[in-house]
Amino acid sequence: MSTDLSSDAGAPDQTIQDPRQRRTILVGVCIALMAVIASVSGLNVAQPELAVAFDASQTEVLWFINIYTISLAALLLPLGALGDRWGRRPVLIAGLLVFGMASAAAGLATSSEIMLAARFLSGVGAAMIMPVTLAVITSTFPDGERSKAIGVWTGVAGGGGILGMYLSAVLVDLANWRWLFVLPVVLVVVAVVMAPRSIPNSREASGPGFDVVGSLSSVVAVVGLVFFLHEGPVRGWAAPATLLGLLVGVVAAVGFVAWELRRQAPLLDVRLFRERGLASGSVSLLTVFGVQAGIFVVLFPYFQAVLGWSGLRSTLALMPMALLMMVASGLAPRVAVRIGSRSTMASGIFLGGAGLVLMAIFVSVDGGYLSLLPGMLAMGLGMGLTMTPSTEAITTALPRDRQGVASALNDVTREFGTALGVALLGAVLTAGYRAAIDSRLDGVPDAAADTARQGIANALATADGLGPQAQALTRAAQESFVDGWQQAMWAGALVMAVLFVYVLTRGPRQRTLATAVNPTT
Repeated sequence: MSTDLSSDAGAPDQTIQDPRQRRTILVGVCIALMAVIASVSGLNVAQPELAVAFDASQTEVLWFINIYTISLAALLLPLGALGDRWGRRPVLIAGLLVFGMASAAAGLATSSEIMLAARFLSGVGAAMIMPVTLAVITSTFPDGERSKAIGVWTGVAGGGGILGMYLSAVLVDLANWRWLFVLPVVLVVVAVVMAPRSIPNSREASGPGFDVVGSLSSVVAVVGLVFFLHEGPVRGWAAPATLLGLLVGVVAAVGFVAWELRRQAPLLDVRLFRERGLASGSVSLLTVFGVQAGIFVVLFPYFQAVLGWSGLRSTLALMPMALLMMVASGLAPRVAVRIGSRSTMASGIFLGGAGLVLMAIFVSVDGGYLSLLPGMLAMGLGMGLTMTPSTEAITTALPRDRQGVASALNDVTREFGTALGVALLGAVLTAGYRAAIDSRLDGVPDAAADTARQGIANALATADGLGPQAQALTRAAQESFVDGWQQAMWAGALVMAVLFVYVLTRGPRQRTLATAVNPTT
């Protein structure tokens, strides 16, 4: 059977019937996806090493991380649409080549400028890869197998970041930060070798001209809004640069919507958000990924500053949650066959919210890891059950020849959710910590107290030089962090409760995913 599945309007069924070929396709796209996901989180574990290697400030180091995320998010929609038009296999291979060469350049970088340029190009390559991986699945897998394949893809997308972070921490501990880029380069090489033979070249027929104005306005909107969310916690929410990013993002987003409503062949038909499946799937992914990212922001300081663990051990502590998330993502289609996609999503959201409540109630300075584990497991199970039907709801809302755009929308939603969750839950944690530590600084010298208010890491560093008061300040900082943690968990639980009600009332119709998995039901 030919793997060239080039389509035209009104084309017949384009699905792959050979099970072995489908497995090969799934392995190939997941390897490519893993390279992208691992690079999102990998540099987080090496921030101190990068600062020393490039004599860089903390702001510069954060830009090494953020420029990849911003370029990836900004280019997903237009490059996903180009994949639909030009053919998904050539766009995937081109993206892999760009991503692989940029990752190698980052690993060999000798200056901050080279690192920033390499990370930007890595984001461009990733934006070519990520939407294609899901679009290949949704456009070529038959109805009875599509949901299962999406479950695997979702598991890799959700849990792959934690796995990549763990492997990155191992490499940093055993070697140095430059080895972080070996993993994505190796994955790219494997994917490039597999792609020509295993990835179908599905594409849509050439229709009306490419939506250049919509593409440019979407890029500006995403850059402005993601910049606002990334820089707000660093520069301050009222800083001129932060507010300028928000203004540019909002104006461009409004312009994008207005332009798309006027076009006969828009980049993204915004009217589709009136459909329950697309709207509820997007809102669910935005919220779940936001809460997940926000949880990681508070988990790592707890493991390292409260429990005193290393970065490697802290990352390893997340593995049970990640593995359960991946397993649940694979099981979600079977659950949806029995109870419906809306009930599956709602059940996952309820479990995720319950996990947040458990962590809010039982976390303490002395409780240790076991006080968090039940809540983390509930979160992993809940997120896995939610992500697969949410992704399915988004991809089924757009026609098969627009699956690159559907997949890109899915990915943009995840990126926005991540940035939003880090910003908001991080802000709640910081505010809670500062409010709590003020009442615990009696007797601490003013200079040390001012430093301690900046954050738990600052407090612990200051405590080392306080002599007899060191233990008291350390305990005060740890207890204040736990207070802030609890407020962040309750805030996340409130958000999940609102999402739960929304999905129950406006979620996808009960039979949507079940019918996709088993059309005879």
